[in-house]
Amino acid sequence: MTPELIVEYASVAAIVILVIALLMTVYRVVVGPTLPDRVIALDMLVGIVIGFIAVIALRTGYTLYIDIAIALGLVGFLATVAFARFILARGYVGEGEQVEAGPSSKKPTGKSGSGKSGKPVKASKPAAPLGKEAK
Repeated sequence: MTPELIVEYASVAAIVILVIALLMTVYRVVVGPTLPDRVIALDMLVGIVIGFIAVIALRTGYTLYIDIAIALGLVGFLATVAFARFILARGYVGEGEQVEAGPSSKKPTGKSGSGKSGKPVKASKPAAPLGKEAK
């Protein structure tokens, strides 16, 4: 068995495995119950596409494909970070789950705001200026 034949068989096996992984990941993107599941699946798709590019580069012998795969990896990483920031800013992970990433998103209840009738209620006294102690 020659080395070229081994590389040929290995590349065919790699493509078959990557196709199966691609189909399973696309299913998770479409069906994923929560937004983070979909974001992780999209990141996985980037990795699978990088795998396809690497196998094609190996089979054809063009090293330019490796540069394309590296650039795609960088863009995929930045997209994943952007999606993660979006999820944190949104505050909701899934149905009924909430991430505590900052101030609570609950509506204020108290002296100011709106009363039970829906009309705005005025504050009883103005707030003290910042930086000065109350007397």
